[in-house]
Amino acid sequence: MKLSHRFLPLLGLAFLVFSCEPKDEVEEKKAELEELKAESNKLTTSIAELEEELMKLDPDFAKQNQKSILITTIPAKKGEFDHYVEVTGSVLSKKNVMISAETSGRILEVPVLEGMRVNKGTVLARIDAEIIERNIDELENSLELATTLFEKQERLWNQQIGTEVQYLEAKNRKEGLERNLASARTNLDKAIIRAPFSGTIETVEVRLGELVQPGMGMFQFIGESDLFIEADISESYIGVLSKGDSVDVNFPSINKDIQTKVSSVGAIINPNNRTFKVEVLLPNMSMVKPNMISVLKILDYQSADAVIVPSYLILSDNRGDYVFTVESGKAVKKYVERGKTFDKETEILEGLTGTEMLVDKGFREVGDNFNVNIAQQ
Repeated sequence: MKLSHRFLPLLGLAFLVFSCEPKDEVEEKKAELEELKAESNKLTTSIAELEEELMKLDPDFAKQNQKSILITTIPAKKGEFDHYVEVTGSVLSKKNVMISAETSGRILEVPVLEGMRVNKGTVLARIDAEIIERNIDELENSLELATTLFEKQERLWNQQIGTEVQYLEAKNRKEGLERNLASARTNLDKAIIRAPFSGTIETVEVRLGELVQPGMGMFQFIGESDLFIEADISESYIGVLSKGDSVDVNFPSINKDIQTKVSSVGAIINPNNRTFKVEVLLPNMSMVKPNMISVLKILDYQSADAVIVPSYLILSDNRGDYVFTVESGKAVKKYVERGKTFDKETEILEGLTGTEMLVDKGFREVGDNFNVNIAQQ
């Protein structure tokens, strides 16, 4: 028993030694792996640097080792190309008027409200005309007497009794009273303000009991017809537009599009902004209101057989504009002469035939004679 106690420490030490050996081996392998990774990274970097140097020195080597770039393509189009001038216009009315008082007096009645639609002849306001009415009564009485005296004097004159002067005086007095009575009745009619045409009352400028004078504005009145669009066009487009030309009109606020015609073209250039006026006919539309903003698209150029490409594919360098086409698995740089651009498309005047396949996605990553791989769409 004593002997067995003596060997216990030795057994424990042996167990500790054997249990540590696997851990040391794992650590050694990890360290070896890190060294190999470091060497691999170093070799990869060296290889890349060497390849880059060789590609600069040897073009053939560069072509052989160039990687294909994944791209998509889009065909060039050939067909009709239209270019439009887009300008902002404003809807106006030829029946946008301020109705003013034609006689003086106090407002007795205003039976209408702002925003009310009325027909032609509707009473908008009444002005106190008591003085005019009394004057009419007096004139009617005077005219009745003058008519009686004239008729008697006329009978006497026909019988060759009395003088011609007496006859002419009676006649003149009667006719003068008739003219005065007609003028008074006209003034009485002016005391009643009526709508000059069918339309909408935009603003009411007077109140009940207010005193008005001739020329004082009472109602802002807008007719329902005779609307038109007015726009300012740059003088650079003189000769492009003529009366009767077709115009596409868009109303952004109500999302409506119509096609109409130019009704008139201004003959004077505004010296402040170097533009001339253009008026466009506008049919009756329930939702279109005066002062509404509109966008006019006026055709100023048309080509029936044009080569058309998306505008964003055109790049530029010191030599000019160019696009990339795909030929035999390679990107080919082709210089072009661009024409007009409209709605994100550009007309190509020279450099393309319209049958080419253009590099679309990836067009900024490719270069001339780069290998390309077309992605399936």
